[in-house]
Amino acid sequence: MATTPETTEQGSTFTGNRQKVAAHLTQNEPLLFEKSSPGKRGYRLPPLDVPEADAAKLLGDAARTEAPELPELSEIEIIRHFTRLSTWNYAIDLGMYPLGSCTMKYNPRVNEFVSRLEGIAEAHPYQPESLSQGALQVLHTLEKALIEITGMDTITLQPAAGAHGEFTGILLTRAYHESKGNPRRKVLIPDSAHGTNPATAAVCGYQVENLRSNQHGMVDIDQLAKQVDDQTAALMLTNPSTIGVFEAEIHKIADVLHSKGALLYMDGANMNALCGKTRPGDFGVDVMHLNLHKTFSTPHGGGGPGSGPVACKKILEPFLPTPVVRENADGTLRLDYDRPHSVGRVRMFYGNFGMFVRALAYILANGPDGLRQTTEDAVLNANYIRKKLEGYYELPYKTPSMHEVVFSDKKQQARGIKTGDIAKRLIDYGFHPYTVSFPLIVPGALMIEPTESESKEELDLFIDAMQQIAREVEENPLLVLQAPHATRVKRMDETAAARKPILRWKGAPSREPLTVDTAAKEW
Repeated sequence: MATTPETTEQGSTFTGNRQKVAAHLTQNEPLLFEKSSPGKRGYRLPPLDVPEADAAKLLGDAARTEAPELPELSEIEIIRHFTRLSTWNYAIDLGMYPLGSCTMKYNPRVNEFVSRLEGIAEAHPYQPESLSQGALQVLHTLEKALIEITGMDTITLQPAAGAHGEFTGILLTRAYHESKGNPRRKVLIPDSAHGTNPATAAVCGYQVENLRSNQHGMVDIDQLAKQVDDQTAALMLTNPSTIGVFEAEIHKIADVLHSKGALLYMDGANMNALCGKTRPGDFGVDVMHLNLHKTFSTPHGGGGPGSGPVACKKILEPFLPTPVVRENADGTLRLDYDRPHSVGRVRMFYGNFGMFVRALAYILANGPDGLRQTTEDAVLNANYIRKKLEGYYELPYKTPSMHEVVFSDKKQQARGIKTGDIAKRLIDYGFHPYTVSFPLIVPGALMIEPTESESKEELDLFIDAMQQIAREVEENPLLVLQAPHATRVKRMDETAAARKPILRWKGAPSREPLTVDTAAKEW
């Protein structure tokens, strides 16, 4: 079937590079995605000013005998390739990330400036402690700030991400119970939990037992009391929960657990709704992790570097990862490695130091009043979106929202449209999609978290887009079903992308012309 430059088989308009693809195909000219060709160079090394080394002597059997097969391109081709790719990306510097539960707030530039100061950026973890007092002071000051914010007794900064923090927190829990003579057998996890929670418990050797939520999306206290026994190590609770609801009976939850000798672990991913307003340590939490890249504005980093410090009560202090920062009698600081009951090291050196600098800069710049204001603004923004979209999308839980709001696609499903379709259409309006189909206790979930970063003007643009999409579903559902239309590639096969990812360059491919379908995907 011939395909014109104007339309694809689905009838959507080609834009940008996809027009080039179509033009090539209609002219029967092959279009090759791989641009490498022998002899091209994108660099020129200066003449060697030292004697040439014998690689075989230096590296032995590890020395290569043949040059690696790498792409060969000119400098301008490389520059254009990466510059072009950068224009295809979405970023917090371009617009709002409404990803619920991810807390994608703006990363202040002053934090980046501080992290690049010469004495900080060039500090080396193998420096002697006498030359690292400034770096140790950053750690010590951040620890004291986070302890005060959470209401806990002590903390480790080592974990490199939220899930890594969960792992560390449950290791502490296990070590504590083992010190009592019984590691216990199971961990309770609410049905609204983050997906990493059950994985963490299983990795740490526990059986996972699901805990049902009540009609308000909160922990069912009566059901909790039935399930907690002397084999329960902990409850892993997210508060506010993943539907953005604060556990109003959190004290009762803690009392039920403590009466059976179990601990209350809190997933601190949603601390952006509590920071400066209330402290987990004050309502019975024994151990929790924080996400510096969520609550304290450090970059998410595309999967790293993150930071997931773990704060805990005094009963868990002996088991903290080694080393810990301690103050000497003369006021200097040291790293204490003499910890016989420690769970051991969970991260090289002391964690992602650059993230600590950024988080501390954010905390000091805001102060107590500023942190409280960010929380209040985040909650206000979420409730503003909730109020404006209530008539357009189903609200499964009428419980007051905190920093995020969860709708469902129930109304739109009557027209054959699901949450993923709405999210893809949102791309056409210039916004990153919200969190799709999560939490699982809300079928067809649309999970939206604006954070405190967004102005009323930006929120109104987002709200207008979501309202318009709801109208499109009623008037022209095919438009939404085939979205996105304004992007450089059409809708992808997400199953194939997840199961058969291409993660690295694999050398020169076959030189066969591309079809419209494969070319559009490549471009």
